Amino acid sequence: MHSPANILDVPRSVTTLLAAELASRRADVSNIDPRLGELVDHLITFTLQGGKRLRPQFLIWGWRAVRPDSEELQPALLRAAASLELIQTCALMHDDIIDRSETRRGEPSTHRAVTKGHAGQGLSGDGDHFGTSLALLLGDLALAWADDMFTEAALALGRAKEAMPVWRAMRTEVLAGQMLDVATAAANHSDPALQAADAMAVNRYKTAAYTVERPLHLGATLAGGSEAVIAALRSYGEDIGIAFQLRDDQLGVFGEPSITGKPAGDDLVEGKRTLLLARARADLEGMPELAELDAGIGAVADAQRVGRLTSIIAGTTAVQQIESCIAELHTSGVAALADPSVDRAAATALTLLAAAATTRTF
Repeated sequence: MHSPANILDVPRSVTTLLAAELASRRADVSNIDPRLGELVDHLITFTLQGGKRLRPQFLIWGWRAVRPDSEELQPALLRAAASLELIQTCALMHDDIIDRSETRRGEPSTHRAVTKGHAGQGLSGDGDHFGTSLALLLGDLALAWADDMFTEAALALGRAKEAMPVWRAMRTEVLAGQMLDVATAAANHSDPALQAADAMAVNRYKTAAYTVERPLHLGATLAGGSEAVIAALRSYGEDIGIAFQLRDDQLGVFGEPSITGKPAGDDLVEGKRTLLLARARADLEGMPELAELDAGIGAVADAQRVGRLTSIIAGTTAVQQIESCIAELHTSGVAALADPSVDRAAATALTLLAAAATTRTF
């Protein structure tokens, strides 16, 4: 397999590898009990049919930033990159349970799909609990398989001693970030500045670390990169990763459902305490709309009331502030790639990925 000439080759290669890997894993589980194979199909479908494969691309380009003359995409390197998609599967399955999301990528979320299967098969017991329990376990299984794949890959590349601490740090960060997201949503800050600080901490650990920063760090570490190149890539990764999440926050309120695969204003229904919301609340200080917004966040579900909250936020400068923040983070992130330790071809590819991550519509 030749090294990708452009960023479109890695997603296809990762999907092909994951299809074979998950088919093998399904067989292992089916040997325990055939019914489990049918449940694992939910994990397989979820992993293969969606996603932008950004994380594997960042890992590959972290490697290429250090080894620009490598002519082949080694199988072990591709496995390391693909393992990140299973971390993503775990995170999203669990996130949908925590957020009580009905849909993901335009389809029923995993726990809802399993619940529907419970009813369709005439099984006994509480269908909702059945769906939630099995979706939790499928997410756990995805995380375990991700660990297997990355560990095997790091050993095959002869860099396990150096790379495993980075992997473990990333794994802790994404789970801690999810915990922080839940905790801060319950904090009920009246001070927009405190809410903004909490939102940025969640952005940093729940999303930026495992989406951009750590994949680059892992790729460069597997390639034997210097401290200088790793520092430059991590600086880029933190900024672009946070900008990626800020774009997600905009889409969570103003995104087009037919494109995002999520209901309009979904973050408002779920009560997400985002930087967008914090900036809107700061703008509304002393105005009656602030009380209306605070009362509605996480407490509305009907389209009319969600639309009203959306219009309140749109009437502030919050959207423009977040767009400015995204632009500033994009600029500072790309500027980090000017470090002479970073290969120029890799810097060009990462500049394109930065644009894809921060201007997306889904």
